[in-house]
Amino acid sequence: MDRIVFDIEGMRCAGCVSSLEKSLRAVPGVAEATVDLLSKKAEVAWKDAPGDDAAVVQAVHALGFSATVSAPRTGGDDAGAGLGDGVAESAATDAVRRVWWRFAFTMASAVATTVVAARWMGGDEATAATARWVLFGLTAPVYLGSGSEFLRGAVRAARHRATDMNTLVALGTGAAFLYSTVVTAAPGWIASMGLPLEVYFGAVPWVIGLVMLGRILEDRAKRRASSAVRDLAGLAPLSARVVIDGTERDIPLAEVAVGDLVRVRPGESIPVDGVVAEGTTSVDESMLTGEPLPVAKTAGDSMTGGTANGTGGVLLRATGVGEDTALARIVQMLERAMTSKPAIQRLADRVAGVFVPGVLGIGVVAFALWWAFGPAPAFLHALHVFVTVLIIACPCAMGLAVPAAVSVATGRAARRGILVRSGAVLEMAHRVDTVVLDKTGTVTEGRPVVESVYALAGYDEARVLSCAAAVERASEHPLAEAVAQFASARNAPVREALSVRAHAGRGIAATVDGIPVLVGSARFLDENGVDGSSLAAVAAEGDRAARTMVFVAIGGEAAGAILVTDPVKAGSAEAVAALRARGIRVILLTGDRRGTADAVAAAVGVDRVEAEALPEDKIGVVRELRAEGAVVAMVGDGINDAPALAEADVGIAMGSGTDIAMEAADITLVRGDLRGVPAAIDLSAAAMRIIRQNLFWAFGYNTVGIPIAAGVLYPWTGVLLPPVFASAAMALSSVSVVSNSLRLARWRG
Repeated sequence: MDRIVFDIEGMRCAGCVSSLEKSLRAVPGVAEATVDLLSKKAEVAWKDAPGDDAAVVQAVHALGFSATVSAPRTGGDDAGAGLGDGVAESAATDAVRRVWWRFAFTMASAVATTVVAARWMGGDEATAATARWVLFGLTAPVYLGSGSEFLRGAVRAARHRATDMNTLVALGTGAAFLYSTVVTAAPGWIASMGLPLEVYFGAVPWVIGLVMLGRILEDRAKRRASSAVRDLAGLAPLSARVVIDGTERDIPLAEVAVGDLVRVRPGESIPVDGVVAEGTTSVDESMLTGEPLPVAKTAGDSMTGGTANGTGGVLLRATGVGEDTALARIVQMLERAMTSKPAIQRLADRVAGVFVPGVLGIGVVAFALWWAFGPAPAFLHALHVFVTVLIIACPCAMGLAVPAAVSVATGRAARRGILVRSGAVLEMAHRVDTVVLDKTGTVTEGRPVVESVYALAGYDEARVLSCAAAVERASEHPLAEAVAQFASARNAPVREALSVRAHAGRGIAATVDGIPVLVGSARFLDENGVDGSSLAAVAAEGDRAARTMVFVAIGGEAAGAILVTDPVKAGSAEAVAALRARGIRVILLTGDRRGTADAVAAAVGVDRVEAEALPEDKIGVVRELRAEGAVVAMVGDGINDAPALAEADVGIAMGSGTDIAMEAADITLVRGDLRGVPAAIDLSAAAMRIIRQNLFWAFGYNTVGIPIAAGVLYPWTGVLLPPVFASAAMALSSVSVVSNSLRLARWRG
């Protein structure tokens, strides 16, 4: 299913989100559309082939918002990317500066109206009339200037038979301003109806100013909440130094091609994914993996774009550029997670969709009741209540409650090397009660390592290792590579193997220094007429310890054996213990033989072992567990794990594994460290706790605030909530929700 992300401008509240989603889903060919208030993005999924982007943009424009296709967030996408970024940043700075100037003007007007009202409104009618015109002169520029944003938004929404936060602010301030203007322009007519000549000009700039302040603080908090994407996107430089015909040239990042040689100097950010062709260095990969220690790199090692080079200079051969880099994929995954909606968000959206019309209804009913039954002057009390109800009930907090927490949580997870695919995954992970672990590459390192060399009488370990290494260097089998690397590390004499003959699945025969050498299984030696009975004891010991045995025969006689193991990863036992401490059942599920599986299980302390499982068996185990009512997380790294990862409630892939496994997974552990599993579950629990707090505050605030604004306390206190206080409370509610979400940025697990 093809997906595309759009940047949306003009959204202010949950009502905007609801209207946009409804409109986008009505576009022909759109299968699903989600809109995120925090990041101001919309993600559209097409049913079949990529659809008409222009139709989406048109649908957004029809609602009065603007939409553009979201550009990739990493590196320079074209030759002018750096300039474009600078212009965009400058424009954003200018926009913020203009908002602050409008806010300052609005608040100056608010203070001035307060001073004028306090000084002259209590005098004789002539002085009061003059004061009313002065108040009109102070308020009108604010209402028609700063307040025009709310007016335009309300008109736009009304044109499409919708309501949003702008509707409430525009109606509330509009009612106060228009009534006060009528009192000022036609005081005789107002007096003839028995109404006092009171005006509400002072409330207008105060309400607009405080709403603006709330937006300013809210936007600043939202930028902090979305900082993870910007931080990651900013890791890649805008250009790269490419070696062309022996000459180094700085070119825009978008012009670098796969296969180019790129010079990376000490202290620079690595511009593209690649393999070290020349040189040695150490690389700080902490922004991508969360691992604080630099990683040594030498010829043949891979490097990831966006990471920071250390003190060594290297020549890098590009293997991934543009959107094909690991950094670009991580940014795309993070943005998708931030725009996705967990079930709890969809519930909040449905409530928000009917909230504004409901508040309007409450305001009208309260106005009618106060005008009919309220104390004199009943109309003014009714107007006061109507304005206050509309102002206090703006649904900003409701719209931000979930996306703010999801954004901060996924960003914090990314900084810890945990990539969460969607908000729905974040919602599900804390409910996991059973974790199924693949063995190879997940619990263990996934690469064989020589543990020891055993030599029979008449042979020494150095000769056995040297002869075996000479033969194994001709093979690409993982066991052969382990033997060759061990021999090199031990500085074993380098010998040359001739007449090499590989026997698939059994071993290799060759001649070393004119002497026939066999390296392989016990069965391979037996097939070639070599008596391996003298190695029976060491073979039995290897079986008990779940070690793989590589037998060596020299000159037609058994000479020794090499014990190879797949070591358990550092942290695997700690991770399993952490999961069990949380009451989570841990199962080891592997295609390896029973003895090896049991040995690894004993080393890390799992609850249950399922060995010798084929890929289809792994799916069956996951399905059985889910059928029993378990919420299952499957952790794996290989192609054979991908079906089980997709079948589980939460699929978790090791970042060191295959792309297929990571594509099938809901969470990717970039560091390949199993300790990321309990960390991800803990973060999910923390995020859901914050989301519930946010929703409780958002709904609780309105549940308490609206009745107070409607005057429910008036019979006991004789006081009605001033509109100014209502606007301050509304602004505080939005800021408090985002600020509460920002607590997740300090989460450490």
